[in-house]
Amino acid sequence: MISSATGSTLIPLHKIQAAAERVKGIVSETSLQLNKGLSAKYDCQIYIKREDLQQVRSFKIRGAYNKMVGLDGSILSKGIICASAGNHAQGVAFACNKLKVKGTIIMPNPTPSQKIRKVKQFGEDWINIILHGDTFDDAQEMAFAEAKKSGKEFIHPFDDEEVAAGQGTVALEMLDQLDKPLDYLLVAVGGGGLIAGVASCFHELSPKTKIIAIEAKGAAKLHQSLQENKNICLPEIDNFADGIAVKQMGNRNFQICQEVVDKTIQVPEGKIASAILELYNEEAIVVEPAGAVSVAALDSIKKQIVGKRVGLIICGGNNDINRTQEIQERSMLFEGLKHYFIIKFPQRAGALRDFLKLLGPNDDITHFQYTKKNNRENGPALVGIELTNVKDFDLLVQKMTKESINFRHLNDDSTLFETMV
Repeated sequence: MISSATGSTLIPLHKIQAAAERVKGIVSETSLQLNKGLSAKYDCQIYIKREDLQQVRSFKIRGAYNKMVGLDGSILSKGIICASAGNHAQGVAFACNKLKVKGTIIMPNPTPSQKIRKVKQFGEDWINIILHGDTFDDAQEMAFAEAKKSGKEFIHPFDDEEVAAGQGTVALEMLDQLDKPLDYLLVAVGGGGLIAGVASCFHELSPKTKIIAIEAKGAAKLHQSLQENKNICLPEIDNFADGIAVKQMGNRNFQICQEVVDKTIQVPEGKIASAILELYNEEAIVVEPAGAVSVAALDSIKKQIVGKRVGLIICGGNNDINRTQEIQERSMLFEGLKHYFIIKFPQRAGALRDFLKLLGPNDDITHFQYTKKNNRENGPALVGIELTNVKDFDLLVQKMTKESINFRHLNDDSTLFETMV
């Protein structure tokens, strides 16, 4: 284990078992599949738990419904309120419709439109959606204030024992579906509700299974918190993996991770994008960034898992087709197949034609932005180049240097890249 907490903070097994009875017949018992492609690639047995096949295409319905169905009728009659980046909102909306409870759902403005549409679909006339702020934390701050002012029950997406117990039912299903224990279980971490419930259950029923917590690198609050031995709040996060992009996880969830997590892995957002494309192209599985993060982490432990039994939870499949271009761009930048340059072209006829001769037969210019500057010797252009082989980059740079091309590579200059691209 990474560290040892004083006393046990785990979600009690009996609460997870009670949650399983509450959600029975409401949530789907999703399949646990031995994935032949990933197993062959990593020379082990990889089982994927398909929570992307839930009615709301994520595990979040488990915790939301378990929490709400356990509330007193007098509380539900006042209505409920929640904050969510999308998946918890769908679970709450589903529960509101099922239980005939009025709900207010506050979501950050950048929430993918696909998720907003699905929330409306599941909640119908029982829910009201408010878009606020740039991050989940902004939406949550507003939801806290509205709940306090209105007296409505706040349904937390992760920092709640009943919610975490509901998420823990994923583990009960997995353990029932397995014929032998897992050696490793990889779990995506945002606010920590999933790993709190699942790890608590495995700790009791399959204690030899090593729990590995997976985070997006741009929102790796658990890794830093474990290093500092306190639950820290990140000042800024990358929202690409929106389902797990939160600045701070739940306090109890963090304590549970201190007790039972054996290792943390932080996966670059570009690597997550590549995993999304791999799952779609090779396995015909559509996942959102949070759902792909565990698959993206496999390369980090490929030596340790040879010959082992490995479990992954595909925690969400709410991907918006409008994000495809962004996902492809992130993947290609990470894989070294797309590069951006600022090139100062001599302001003379034929300068661009001379530059094009430097490109390889399979290189492609995907972006070109140039403004001629009067009375200047050179004119700057922003050029995006797509390669078919990562090794071609060094050859291109050598050619430009040899021909005295005045250029600046932007990929590794984050400030300039974000300003220009």
